[in-house]
Amino acid sequence: MPRSNRPSRPGGGARSKWAPPPELDLERARSGFPTHESAPDGEWSVRRITERSAAKEYKCPGCHSVIPSGLAHLVVWREDSLLGAETALADRRHWHVQCWRTRSYRY
Repeated sequence: MPRSNRPSRPGGGARSKWAPPPELDLERARSGFPTHESAPDGEWSVRRITERSAAKEYKCPGCHSVIPSGLAHLVVWREDSLLGAETALADRRHWHVQCWRTRSYRY
């Protein structure tokens, strides 16, 4: 049987070709990519977690208080770990944004 180019359902599927595209959430799009930060205490990868993506509670190593679910925060791991990239990624920590910015460098 020949293929028909007509939609099988009324309405033409999920989106009409003349409908405007859905709005892009730039904050959500940027949150998946880590940024590189260089500091006196080493080289770091920092990934921003949005309010929508924050589904669990974590303990911030900067202030030792809980980061509640639904609060935007950072996930941080070392890039220059002596034990390799896999170990550094496994040792990543969740920080409050302000705690990460104001952390003291330990020597």
